Amino acid sequence: MPETYAQRDAPQAKGDCIGLIAGNGRFPIIFAENVKRLGYTVSAVAHIGETAPELAQYVDRIHWVKVGQFNKLIEALKEDGVQQAVMLGGISKTHVFTTVRPDLRALAIFSRLKHWKDDGILREFAAELEREGIQIRESTFGLTGVLMEEGVQTARQPSEREWEDIRYGWDVAREIGLLDIGQCVVVKDRVVVAVEAAEGTDEAIRRGGTLAKEGAVVVKRCKPQQDLRFDLPAAGPQTIAAMQSVKASALVLEVGRSVLLDRVEMLAQAERAGIAVVGLAGEPGS
Repeated sequence: MPETYAQRDAPQAKGDCIGLIAGNGRFPIIFAENVKRLGYTVSAVAHIGETAPELAQYVDRIHWVKVGQFNKLIEALKEDGVQQAVMLGGISKTHVFTTVRPDLRALAIFSRLKHWKDDGILREFAAELEREGIQIRESTFGLTGVLMEEGVQTARQPSEREWEDIRYGWDVAREIGLLDIGQCVVVKDRVVVAVEAAEGTDEAIRRGGTLAKEGAVVVKRCKPQQDLRFDLPAAGPQTIAAMQSVKASALVLEVGRSVLLDRVEMLAQAERAGIAVVGLAGEPGS
């Protein structure tokens, strides 16, 4: 019989340690809660000014570093005997442009980059960690019950107009992803009113929704070349709140490769707001 997600994610021995390299948002906390239920201990490296301080309440050990202190990050994981880790939560690009002070190890990594694209930077950091004996797992690891499922998740079904925008936005989001620009587009009447860039999903929703006036459709999916170890699309109550603020009407996420943060609360909030939440599967090979 095929291995289930729960069997795949189970620790080899009770109390096995998983490292958590944590950025911003709720994702690191939800991951820590999930894997501790699976029987892991969690050693987290958190980023000052990015990671939520309350993460400390959900992990067994936590080390705080500044963005760019890569050597300190590696030493913290090795100190705790970490041999496998995940990288979850973003680092604000506006923060990166203004306050990062990379250490010598980070500078050496940057010097090897041919292109300053998100995935390329993260792959190089992951390769450096793996040279130190720390395997980087896919971001879907340990997230049983948190990943997006196929179909309409809310009582309200999209209208025919919304389905047209969903299908159009789904294709556009793939093309935008191929250019490594972002994961999210906002569409109204088959017109793209916003594309996510450095500002992040919520700001793209507000910008596009304001232009659309009301009834915008938000589509968020993996880039076709997405490395599943990094930057999975995610949505939560904050996403729904951003959509509510501009009267957006439907949210589309990719099945099995998008994360629902605080799923029950998020879907209840969407129901109250009359927002349809839809899971679509990516095309084969995409």
